[in-house]
Amino acid sequence: MRRRDFIKGIVGAATAWPLAAHAQQPAKPVIGFLRSASLANAGPLVTAFRQGLKEAGYVEGQNVVIEFRSAEGHNDELPKLVAELLRLPVAVMVCNVTAASAAKAITSSVPIVFATGDDPVAEGLVASLNRPGGNVTGVSFLGNALGAKQVELLRQLVPKATTIAVLVDTNYQGSVTDLKDVERAAHSGRI
Repeated sequence: MRRRDFIKGIVGAATAWPLAAHAQQPAKPVIGFLRSASLANAGPLVTAFRQGLKEAGYVEGQNVVIEFRSAEGHNDELPKLVAELLRLPVAVMVCNVTAASAAKAITSSVPIVFATGDDPVAEGLVASLNRPGGNVTGVSFLGNALGAKQVELLRQLVPKATTIAVLVDTNYQGSVTDLKDVERAAHSGRI
């Protein structure tokens, strides 16, 4: 009988040991990927995001979890989605500008990372480009600063042009800013 009890004890310990070791594994960090626009149109962004994480040593499902959320253009849903991600809890949120603004209004402790072609200072996301402050940081391509430069280059290519047209989507604030920059450059004599 003792021999059987001993064998049962060894088998039981050997079976329980991997389970106990697995239970002691640290939880995988969770990244919240939040957009105001549809995720259906964000395929290349998601692919690039996953590739960037992989290059930094993070592989989805292996050592990091990514939770995707989208307001599908219904920006009034963003606060609910931010709260949902915070309850998981996420270690960081990666957002477009509109989603980042909603997240900033709700949390001051979870890091928020954004990418934009607009001016994040003008958007109210950060205090300044070189010292963003707070829990919000990101990348700005400052596309609006390029509008005047593009027209200046056009003027160099076609110096005798007397009229230059600019097509913008007035429903997008960044385009309105671009147009103002171009108009300001035209009236200042730079072009």
